[in-house]
Formats: sequence, C-alpha cells, structure tokens
Amino acid sequence: MPTEQRIAAAPIVAILRGVRPEQVVNVADVLYAAGMRVIEVPLNSPDPFASIAALATVGRSDWVIGAGTVLSVADVGRTRDAGGQVIIAPNCNPEVIRAALNAGLQVMPGIATASEAFSALQAGAKFLKLFPAATYGPRHLQALSAVLPAGTGVFPVGGIGAADIPAWVAAGAVGFGFGSELFKPSYSLTDIAQRATALMAEFRKAGHKPKQ
Repeated sequence: MPTEQRIAAAPIVAILRGVRPEQVVNVADVLYAAGMRVIEVPLNSPDPFASIAALATVGRSDWVIGAGTVLSVADVGRTRDAGGQVIIAPNCNPEVIRAALNAGLQVMPGIATASEAFSALQAGAKFLKLFPAATYGPRHLQALSAVLPAGTGVFPVGGIGAADIPAWVAAGAVGFGFGSELFKPSYSLTDIAQRATALMAEFRKAGHKPKQ
C-alpha cells in the first residue's frame, strides 16, 4: 500500500520528541499495539536519524516512519537515507515539500493561513499540519476547509488532547498529531500505552473509520 494510503488509513501521528535511539523501538511497539501506525521522530531529538533507522529496520509493512521539524532540503535526504517515508515540518517551505516528493517521500508541511495552505498544495502536498492547533481552534479549520480542495487532509497538531478530538473531527480534521499528550522521554511504557489507547478510543468514538 502506498505511503499516502497508509497515512490515510491510520491518521494519528505519534510525535516522539526527545526519544533516544535505544528506547525508540520499544516505544513504537507499544504505540503499534494501540493501533498507531505513523511515527514521527523530530529532528531536535537526540540522534534522530539513528532512531529513524532503528524503526526502519523493524520492517513492518503498515508502519510509516518519518522525521519531524524538518527545515532543510539536506535533512530530507538524510531522512530518506535513514529509511524514513514521510517528512513533517512546522512551516510551509515549498523547497522542502518538492524535495520530499522528488525523493519519493510523503510530506506534511505546517500551515496556519489560507495562503500557506495553498502554497503547500501548489508545491504538491496532500496532507497539511495545522500548527499550532491550540492557537487557532476548530472554528479556524472549519472556515479554512470551506476553500480547500476536496481530498485535502488537515491534521491539527500542537496543544491538543483526547478531549479536543470530537470538536476537531466535526470541523473537518482527518487526523491528528500528538506529542506530549502521548509521549515524553520520562513516560513509562505503561503510561504511553494508556495514553495511546485513550487517544485512539476517542478518535474512533468521534467517527473515524479505518480505511481498508
């Protein structure tokens, strides 16, 4: 299944900011058991490309592994070389978007305004990261969705948790990215499992039906 379809089928991005290479596979295994399939290793984590490579070697066919906080074309290449499949950014940089697509990777640039959203779409993005989501709120997405092309997938990210999911889904969100609500380096595997299970349950309750 192409990467785009795998993201659409399980559209919760687990953001493992601060994860270390020696713990990343154990954490990702817990998330996988809870139903999460998209794993982001932000590049401001310790030795992020080693973590991406460790995840890539696991070889699960339905996983999507990638880098977050990607700000340069050079880091797109490093992510690809480590085995990453998706590039996630906090901003909209058309050069990074095009570099990711030219490298055969999926991409999820950060946007907030209609201008940024259309700039990302014109560069070839199909998924958009609304960031920081807590600053803008579901009504912002609802208004923005009125002008976005059909099929655009918007993922609110930043400052939101399980209780916020229903309002965002009602406003048009197709998926989410969760960071500290889901993972911190200090969290135990049991804690991460509980958090992941709660987020997935709320997402399904809000109306998401996994695509086959």
